[in-house]
Amino acid sequence: MANLDGDNEPEWIKRMKSEGAIPFLDPDDCSNGWASPPGNSFMVRGPEYFSTKVKVPGGEFLLKPLGFDWIKGPKKISDILNNPKHRIRMALQDETPTGCRPFIWAFNLQVPSKENFSAVAYFVGLEPVPEGSLMEQFLKGDDAFRTKRLKLIANIVKGPWIVRKAVGEQAICVIGRALTCKYCIADDFIEVAVDIGSSVIANAIVHLAYNYLSTLAVDLAFLIESQTQSELPERILGAVRLSELQTTSATLVEMPSNENMGELLPSFPSRLWKSFGHSFSHLVQADIQDGSSSSIPSLVKGDVDNVLSEEGTKKMISTL
Repeated sequence: MANLDGDNEPEWIKRMKSEGAIPFLDPDDCSNGWASPPGNSFMVRGPEYFSTKVKVPGGEFLLKPLGFDWIKGPKKISDILNNPKHRIRMALQDETPTGCRPFIWAFNLQVPSKENFSAVAYFVGLEPVPEGSLMEQFLKGDDAFRTKRLKLIANIVKGPWIVRKAVGEQAICVIGRALTCKYCIADDFIEVAVDIGSSVIANAIVHLAYNYLSTLAVDLAFLIESQTQSELPERILGAVRLSELQTTSATLVEMPSNENMGELLPSFPSRLWKSFGHSFSHLVQADIQDGSSSSIPSLVKGDVDNVLSEEGTKKMISTL
C-alpha cells in the first residue's frame, strides 16, 4: 500500500515531512532528526508462525511516513489532530477539500517528564483501507480490540550499554496491555496517545533512557498483531527512527486547559529511582523474544503480565 518512492510522492507529503522542528534525514545520518528505517530491520510473525514460531523480516510498510513532532506543553499533550489548525489537518483540507481524503495515523508517545514531552509520529494511507483487513477491524472495532492488538517493536540502533541492557536489542510490546492508551478517531484520522508513565516498568526505562537521549538512536515500528492463522504474516503499519534528539529542540505547544488534557502523573521519589538502579539487573532481559500474543513488553524476565498487574507492581516496588 505504501509503494511510493520519494521522487513520486505528493508534494504535500514532502512538505509535511520537512516542516517539523526536527528535520527529516537519511537513516544513516540523522543526528537530532528522524528518518524512515528499513522495514526488514524488524522481525514479525511469518506465514507459519503459529506452527513454527518463525519470524520474518517486516518488509514494505502499509503506510507512508508523513511527519514527526517533538513537542512539549504545560500539560500532558493529547488530541493533537482534533485541532483543525494543526499543520497536517490544514494540509489535508488544502490538498483534498472534497472527495476521498487520505487517512492519517498518529502515534503520540507521551514521555513522563516535568516538561511533558511528546514524540508524535504521523503516517498516511493514500489508498482505501482493504475491506475485512486488520486495519479496517482496528479502525471500526472498539477500544478493547485495539488494546489487545496494537503492537510496538523497538530496536536500539545506537546507545550506551546500560540502555541496551535495559531494553534489549529488540523489544516487543502489545501497547494497550502494558500502557494506558487513548484513541481519538475521526473520518480521516486516528490518533493513539500512549501514556508511558502509566507503567512502572516503562516509566523506569524511559527515565533511564532520557539521561542518554542525545546519544540514543531507536527505531519504532507500529503494527496490528496477528492472532489467527488467516491474519498472518504480520505487516508493519509504519516505522520511525529517532536519533540523538535534543530536549532543547522540542517545540512548545500551548494547549487549552480542558477535560481532554490530563495532568502528568507525579514522578516517583528519587529514592525509588536510586534503588531501581540496584535491582534493575534482576528485571531486564538480554535476549528479547516474543513467544505468544500474551507477552506484552518483553522487557523483563518472567511473567510480564504479572509484573504489570497491580499485585506484581507492588511486589516489584517492595524489592526496591
